[in-house]
Amino acid sequence: MRYFNTFILLVFTLFLTSFNSNCYSQYKLKTIVIDPGHGGKDPGSIGKKSYEKNITLPISLELGRIIKENLPGIKIIYTRNDDSFPSLYKRAEIANKNDADLFISIHCDSFSDTSVNGSTTFLMGLSKSNANFNVAKRENSSIFLEENFKETYKDFNPNSSESVMLLSLTQKAKIDNSTILANLIEDQFSKRVGIRSRGVKQDVFQVLWNTTMPSILIETGYITNLEEEKKLNNKTHQVYIASAIFRAIRDYKNYLESN
Repeated sequence: MRYFNTFILLVFTLFLTSFNSNCYSQYKLKTIVIDPGHGGKDPGSIGKKSYEKNITLPISLELGRIIKENLPGIKIIYTRNDDSFPSLYKRAEIANKNDADLFISIHCDSFSDTSVNGSTTFLMGLSKSNANFNVAKRENSSIFLEENFKETYKDFNPNSSESVMLLSLTQKAKIDNSTILANLIEDQFSKRVGIRSRGVKQDVFQVLWNTTMPSILIETGYITNLEEEKKLNNKTHQVYIASAIFRAIRDYKNYLESN
């Protein structure tokens, strides 16, 4: 019996060693998919002088450039690099097929009250706020511009109990790491760029629903606020935003790979 117990302990130890090794390898940050929100026939939110799609693209491309320059070991993939319109399903599919370790979707917010400003970083989850739900509803509205959207998204219903149950089972692991990155981003925006942080929030976004890795959606500011719209269209400010996101990704990478 004693030898049997020793054998079981040895097998268990080898299992833990293998398990830990696999976990570490899984948390190496190797591939990031950057998703410039909207595009093509979908302008996104509309300001006085600009469209959301024309702001999210240069910020996304600048973010990719900075990452490549400073973290050359990381592969960068864009869901779009021009004024095209990949479906929300396609954006997630790109990340999944490339075994991405992170999915980052860049957006601009809007609101009827033009005095509202600031950034918000969203992750997949169940919202308790009508305001958050309205943001998700607006971003999800891109679905209706796609062909065959009823068939493509037949399983996506954030109001059904079955969808909520599935979400709670499949999203827990990636939500934890998404939360870490989201907080790092909002901290960078607030302390280094001077953007008013509206915090980290959760809601049911289609573009985050289908991804299998930690995923976030960043609302970089309100295009309906005249002062913020002006900043969002400013090249220097776009670089500041991209740099802040990069620093958060760098700190996130260091945290995961050192733990």
